[in-house]
Amino acid sequence: MNKSWIQKATALTLMISLTIPAIGFGGATSHAEEYELKQAVTSPTFSNVSVHDPSIIKAGGTFYVFGSHISAAKSQDLMNWTSFANGYTTPGNTIYGDLSKNLAGSFKWAGENDADSKGGFSVWAPDVIWNPKYVNADGTKGAYTIYYCTSSTYIRSAIGMAVSQKIEGPYTYVDTMIYSGFTKDKAFDNNSTVDKKWTNTNIQTLINQKKLSGESSAWFNADGTYANQNYPNAIDPTIFSDTKGKLWMTYGSWSGGIFVLEIDAKTGKPIYPGKDGQTKDGRLIDRYFGTKVAGGYGQSGEGPYIQYNKESGYYYLYMTYGGLAANGGYNMRVFRATKPDGPYQDAKGQQATWPAQTSNVTYGNKLIGNYLWDSKVGDPGYGENFGYVSPGHNSVYTDDKTGQTFLVFHTRFPARGEEHELRIHQMYINKEGWPVVSPYRYAGETLAKVSEEMVVGDYQFIDHGNDSSAAIKNTQYIRLNKDRTISGELQGTWQKKGTADAILTIDGVKYTGVFVKDWNPVTKQYNMTFTALSTNGTMGWGSRLVEESDKQVVADVYSDLSLGDVSNVISNVQLPTVASRGTSVVWTSSNPAVVSNTGVVTRPQAGQAPANVTLTASISKGNIKQTKVFQVTVQPFVEATLTAQYSFEHNLKDTTATFGQGTVTGDRLDSTVGTITYGTGVSGQSAVFNGTSGIRLPQGLISNNSYSVAVWVKPDQLTTYSPAFFGAKDTDHWVSLIPRGATADKAMVWSGTAWYDGVTGVTIPANQWTHLAFSVDEGSLTIYVNGVQQFSGTNFPDIFTGGNASFGLGVNYWDTPFKGQMDELRIYKGSLTPAQLSQLAKS
Repeated sequence: MNKSWIQKATALTLMISLTIPAIGFGGATSHAEEYELKQAVTSPTFSNVSVHDPSIIKAGGTFYVFGSHISAAKSQDLMNWTSFANGYTTPGNTIYGDLSKNLAGSFKWAGENDADSKGGFSVWAPDVIWNPKYVNADGTKGAYTIYYCTSSTYIRSAIGMAVSQKIEGPYTYVDTMIYSGFTKDKAFDNNSTVDKKWTNTNIQTLINQKKLSGESSAWFNADGTYANQNYPNAIDPTIFSDTKGKLWMTYGSWSGGIFVLEIDAKTGKPIYPGKDGQTKDGRLIDRYFGTKVAGGYGQSGEGPYIQYNKESGYYYLYMTYGGLAANGGYNMRVFRATKPDGPYQDAKGQQATWPAQTSNVTYGNKLIGNYLWDSKVGDPGYGENFGYVSPGHNSVYTDDKTGQTFLVFHTRFPARGEEHELRIHQMYINKEGWPVVSPYRYAGETLAKVSEEMVVGDYQFIDHGNDSSAAIKNTQYIRLNKDRTISGELQGTWQKKGTADAILTIDGVKYTGVFVKDWNPVTKQYNMTFTALSTNGTMGWGSRLVEESDKQVVADVYSDLSLGDVSNVISNVQLPTVASRGTSVVWTSSNPAVVSNTGVVTRPQAGQAPANVTLTASISKGNIKQTKVFQVTVQPFVEATLTAQYSFEHNLKDTTATFGQGTVTGDRLDSTVGTITYGTGVSGQSAVFNGTSGIRLPQGLISNNSYSVAVWVKPDQLTTYSPAFFGAKDTDHWVSLIPRGATADKAMVWSGTAWYDGVTGVTIPANQWTHLAFSVDEGSLTIYVNGVQQFSGTNFPDIFTGGNASFGLGVNYWDTPFKGQMDELRIYKGSLTPAQLSQLAKS
């Protein structure tokens, strides 16, 4: 997005299509490839920042992004960023000065020490523009205007504006313009003193000023609550200009959808419709909120952003679906229209305002979702996988001089938890008039002339699909052959048209886009890529691999193939069966009773000798074959040592006397007021949890990376994420044993360090005793239900080593407390043996 008065769009166009018969990978290095390999490569540099919900503007040769929680950063090149804001610091806030005092007009409704912002602030998703027509208090014209939102619940929010003569602020409050979450009569949210009655918003003033025809009964449900299925949550405002120079604001989230309002450039405030109506295509026009352009009925959709593209002649509406957390499936979508207030449609011709009782996942062209360039054994950069999870809430910048267009968004990353960073990817407009996104972050690349010879070769391919799930899209191998066919895991055809346009037909689906060289952060090279949008509205990416013969590929796989340290195996061995470019790897074990051909390990019993096994890998691609041998030693079980036991015999004492007794908490681990009672357990008495209380266990209960936890649970009710056992070094590094997880309601062990999900596949019944146990042994995780192993995995994070972690039963820092009974909590040093588990699981 160019935040100047008139936005200029990209002059670049592109195109793509695919089909496919099976032809093997490989081939000799082309002259073009040889030339490319000889070129000296200057590695681009990047300096990363964390700015959530970034909105971009360029001022005085510098790029700025402003984001939620009063974060902001600047850059000269879109690659190296420096933060300059100081969050919620006040007074002395970089952006707002005395934050509490300056934005008091908005905070009176939401966002400061209120409801779910209790004890702090919630100032989200701002958008900054330079408005040359804005009339300042002294009569001069022109100001930087920041549109922000404050929020206290999922629907009670407000949009306000502030102005400054300096892009970096501080900004002075002007007005609060849009309110949501109001009620017909007096009402209050939990932990709030704000009366939500509609007369406490600006609506009555607007009625008095004759700007609204009156209050609308449609704003309220039958019980007088806010009708949020049809009307918006007043957050995520962004400003755009139309072809006539008029300003518009788009805003909204989940709830009742995305709306647009025309803005008076002189005041920066909305021009309210004043009375209700309908667009010609039947969409809602509300007297106060404006015209609905997308979403509604509680379906996910937030962070709207609209930009006009001069070359294509379309307004593009960008929005994000899903949940913003790492496991929420956040993903960016786009629709287009010929008018600023719609109707907006996707590539399939579907309107952005879907009907009630409709899932939105098939609506909107999906730009980017969860993905991973998962390099396999033998691939360049093997072991350095790269990808995003929950990328979203974007803005767009178009450069006036070059016509280049950039997608600006935040993203989280696989195996990095909730850590997030700003990312910039270049976009292009394809021959069908749709934006397509470069597969890799912007590194200074430009669209250049491409020859067919440069395009031919092996590619990793990702199709982003149209779902909003937490699943990560992995790569498939395809080859673009000289005869313009596509072979490999998918079949099709390809064409290169014009300078760099690409048309591919993959498994019968046509994709249109562009070929462009991007910087690959894994191989540290600029390599050929393609980005293309299908007729189904899904984004397809290809990233070319260095050209190699089958013999070279097999040699690479042989060289990279490793099982790590297998001299002291205590858990299953991961045996890759598919390697680079579809290379097959077949395993044979000399003793399948100890290590199977698929890597399943059966350890010798305690007291027996270690077992030695030979694993042979047969590597093949085409007619090329090679074998590699690994010597594996499997260690016998060693009985775990009991370090603490809580039997709840009318007390919270550790019966081993190693640790102190537990203490009663409220509904959070760090709260103090609660009640625990006792009832009949599997052995004697049990602790009874009432759903509002928990037990805090002694600090440092576990302090190593080889431990086991076992406990009996009898839930009265099962609520997602409610913990049985919980341990945390801090709020970002924790382990939770959950009777009911988010994956098909199965019991699981969950870690927040890298969002590790150990899902058992077992549903725990209510009102019955179930024995749960898990063992962690230097990164190996094993979970048992009623003494039977239900999950085994590796790379589980080390949370407790060297720390003084906190532990609890029934509560954590966030989720609904456990309700039911627990008995016989036991903590061990080391992994539980099958014999120990069998004994523990006997009621």
